[in-house]
Amino acid sequence: MREQQASRTFDVVNTTAIFLFVLLCLAPFIHIVAVSLSSARAIMSGEVSLIPVELNWNAYKQVFSDMSMMRSLGFTVMMTVLFTVMCMFMSITAAYPLAKTKLKGRKPVMFIIVITMFFSGGIIPEYMLVRNLGLLDSVWALVLPGLISPFYLIILITFFQNIPDSLEESAEIDGSSHFRTLVSIIIPLSLPVIATLSLFYAVGRWNGFTDTLMYITSPEMYPLQLKLYQLVQNNMVSELMQMEGATGQSMLQPESLKAASVIFATVPILIVYPWLQRYFVSGVMLGAVKG
Repeated sequence: MREQQASRTFDVVNTTAIFLFVLLCLAPFIHIVAVSLSSARAIMSGEVSLIPVELNWNAYKQVFSDMSMMRSLGFTVMMTVLFTVMCMFMSITAAYPLAKTKLKGRKPVMFIIVITMFFSGGIIPEYMLVRNLGLLDSVWALVLPGLISPFYLIILITFFQNIPDSLEESAEIDGSSHFRTLVSIIIPLSLPVIATLSLFYAVGRWNGFTDTLMYITSPEMYPLQLKLYQLVQNNMVSELMQMEGATGQSMLQPESLKAASVIFATVPILIVYPWLQRYFVSGVMLGAVKG
């Protein structure tokens, strides 16, 4: 009886602690949402915390009515999907042969891959390379330089090595080629790690900012993060003009507009998380042993 009571007490304390921790992690995001939905007066007076004050949708109306923002959203989605698909294709096709310990020349290749994790040419040589290849102001300047992450590639190689060799040997006995084995056996069993790395690649590209600032000059190719940067810069000028009492300015509080833009740029990538969750479960079940 005492053990059951102690177990219930532990469960209550543990659940409460986890709930408070999650709430602490979500507090900044909730605050941004509250700011984006509050009136200019409430924001200026500092009344907004975690709940919107004087509900106002004007910031979202302005964001969704901005065609350049919608164009940036479409371009960012297209670029992220293209980048993720190409990265996973390159990573899988590179990791599968490198997972074979009998592969000739494997160690030198692995050494070259690992050393790139610690040393790089630097920003200026990378910019010169992209320029000399004629990739400036194109989507390929944002896709090709980061096509394979050495760290993610090593994770994928390690996962492939943990798959029993007996599965591949059985497939070879049945006459399966290496490509057929990869597609029919290895990839289905690797769905958890593939889904995870795809998410990492997608989030990294979605939040990418530095390379777009260096390589992209055409406004129609501005991704969301660069648009947010420009929005922050423009609103800093707007705030300064409002503080100096300039007339003819919009009554929309710049902080509200920035918060709405952040939510606009964050929600699409957040939707990917629950969508990939089913692949985590599916991948684990495919690797289960039926008795």
